[in-house]
Amino acid sequence: MLQIWGGGFYLFNKIFFALAEDKEPDTKRRYKISGWIIYLLGVPAWVIILVSKHDWIAAAIEAGGVPAMLLGLLTVYQNRTSPHKGFDRLTALFTYAALILGVGYSIYDFGGLTSFSQLLEIGVMIGFLAGSYLLAKNNRCGWLFFMLMNISMGTLMLLQHKPILAAQQGLSLGFVTYGIVKAFKETSPIV
Repeated sequence: MLQIWGGGFYLFNKIFFALAEDKEPDTKRRYKISGWIIYLLGVPAWVIILVSKHDWIAAAIEAGGVPAMLLGLLTVYQNRTSPHKGFDRLTALFTYAALILGVGYSIYDFGGLTSFSQLLEIGVMIGFLAGSYLLAKNNRCGWLFFMLMNISMGTLMLLQHKPILAAQQGLSLGFVTYGIVKAFKETSPIV
């Protein structure tokens, strides 16, 4: 049930984000608001799944990424081209704290960086943090980091016998690829 909940909400997040790329501003805004909200609703399932498998880095990033999701939601809701500076700084601080705690506890629990799953979690971490942060700031390069995140998480879920989540990551990768193509077809420079 957790796989369907977390995976489904995550997949719909990517669908809404990808479809938003080639829409008119009002429709694009509605799709992005829906995408941010849907992702937030799926976070509890992901955290439960990851903690149950001792995926401390990925669990910390999912939980620690909530402020970045709220930053993205607030930025789009307020129809701003860049996020509020104070909230942006607070988001970065909270995200870095979650990162330090997750990596630190993983190193403690495993006795160092000793497993392939930890390396995959680092790929998830980099992809999620950079992707979420850049998309929250309306920077389309965030899609490239989401690719890294999807590939790393999909591989991790396959190794941990979570076929529904592995398949969902593959589907999400398809929508991320669609989002990249649409985002980079725009004529405006990368910001």
